[in-house]
Amino acid sequence: MPSSSTLRPTAPTGEPAGAAMREIPLPPYVTAEDAQFAVRAVVVHAPRRWSGGTVCRNDASPHPCRLHRWGTRVLALRGLHDADIAALIERGNPAAPLPPSTPA
Repeated sequence: MPSSSTLRPTAPTGEPAGAAMREIPLPPYVTAEDAQFAVRAVVVHAPRRWSGGTVCRNDASPHPCRLHRWGTRVLALRGLHDADIAALIERGNPAAPLPPSTPA
């Protein structure tokens, strides 16, 4: 007979178990439209310093929020490096064109 007190491991990131299930799925391949949505996601959901720590500028959830993480992953799949993504966020234009991707 199964026990109702089954132990559930936590994710390696320190997030509760099942947190990965709440991640927004990545597209099977990244189109130009996906990349533009990702630019918008990382710019609109950029970090903001607040009295309680760093939060999402758009919805005040702990940073990085789901949409920021999704946008970062999509842009990385598109070939952008962390510095390129940081430059997009710094510019603050959600409609900014993508920089040319460099081969990895």
